[in-house]
Amino acid sequence: MADRDARSGEDRLPTGIPAVLRWEEPPEGPVVVLLDQTRLPAEEVELVCTDAAALVEAIRSLAVRGAPLLGIAGAYGVALAAVRGFEVAEAAAALEGARPTAVNLAVGVRRARAAHQEALAKTGDTRRAADAALAAARALHQEDAEASARMAGHGLRLLDELLPAGGHRVLTHCNTGSLVSGGEGTAFAVALAAHRAGRLRRLWVDETRPLLQGARLTAYEAARSDMAYTLLTDNAAGSLFAAGEVDAVLVGADRIAADGSVANKVGSYPLAVLARYHHVPFIVVAPVTTVDPDTPDGASIEVEQRPGYEVTEVTAPQVPVAGAGAGIPVAPLGTQAYNPAFDVTPPELVTAIVTEEGAVSPVTGEALAELCARSRQVTIS
Repeated sequence: MADRDARSGEDRLPTGIPAVLRWEEPPEGPVVVLLDQTRLPAEEVELVCTDAAALVEAIRSLAVRGAPLLGIAGAYGVALAAVRGFEVAEAAAALEGARPTAVNLAVGVRRARAAHQEALAKTGDTRRAADAALAAARALHQEDAEASARMAGHGLRLLDELLPAGGHRVLTHCNTGSLVSGGEGTAFAVALAAHRAGRLRRLWVDETRPLLQGARLTAYEAARSDMAYTLLTDNAAGSLFAAGEVDAVLVGADRIAADGSVANKVGSYPLAVLARYHHVPFIVVAPVTTVDPDTPDGASIEVEQRPGYEVTEVTAPQVPVAGAGAGIPVAPLGTQAYNPAFDVTPPELVTAIVTEEGAVSPVTGEALAELCARSRQVTIS
């Protein structure tokens, strides 16, 4: 069950943005508290999830979203089911299937469930097993925050190498900041690091249709961080490249296949094509957990298809609605819509993939495999 609460948000990041996810233990029982991203930027409203089913709905509705944060949410969802005495295997299966393209979600769910199973097998104590699942979720949350900081550092160094003149003008797509992470994000964190170092001249923010995560969320984060940013419609990006106004493209990823193919928010692939034509670096920033060695190539990535009403209607907080999807109709009744949530960019169009373990360039399956192996060694040690 989920409840919404328009709270002031005592837990806030340095930019003033409320904490996007946290575990709380009120007298009535533990809960996962989310910042409802569907209500931004008009309202900062919290969504209180008392069971895994509510968290699944929050994931599907995009109240909580973004690859790293989905992994964290999935882990906490398993812990929530365990602590409250629900069937953990059932909750894990529901959470893992909530959004099929985002590999981090499955990684987080499996990590917390594995901790729960191991503790249960060793002790036979359901309470200790629940504590183990919660500890795994908290560890993942902390690790992601640390990974975010390292990605920002590696990404800024790469930008400075590729663009030694400084004054970076960076184009980004969708939302990749603190709203998708335990820290300050992935691609946005790199731009934020450049801003803090005095080397960001302009952040170009793609609107990111049909759900406007760029306009609603990235612009919100950029404004809170006092960054120089400009919003543009997705179909204006080509003219921006043609005018020579883009020095680099920074995007995140929801799944990276073993060969380096990158699934990211739909609209990323056209940017990669534009970047290649205009000789502009196209840089993907994502944690190592987003690399999926079990997915051999881009054709093997399952691309989530979302409801057509997200295209045929527009939604805005506090606006009267009339459509089937609780939005304002912008197309004739009965219009069919093609609405993939993601597209796939082949590795030959990707200049570099930046992770917390460093950057891979050129992007090849061998280089990614080596990076993942190095990451596992660091984790084991």
